[in-house]
Amino acid sequence: MSATIRVTQVRSTIGVLEKHKATMRGLGLRRINHTVELEDTPAVRGMINKVNYLVRVEGAQ
Repeated sequence: MSATIRVTQVRSTIGVLEKHKATMRGLGLRRINHTVELEDTPAVRGMINKVNYLVRVEGAQ
């Protein structure tokens, strides 16, 4: 089983770049306090790094 990480949206996407909104949709985040568990891959890490000011990341098992 591969490692997973838990990503939570903590800020609204109102007023942010369209590319960042698209990245949030790609991560599966839709609203504030919405949490998803994703596989810990370089692609996902890159998406999280792009919108790091909108999300909180926690390690999961």
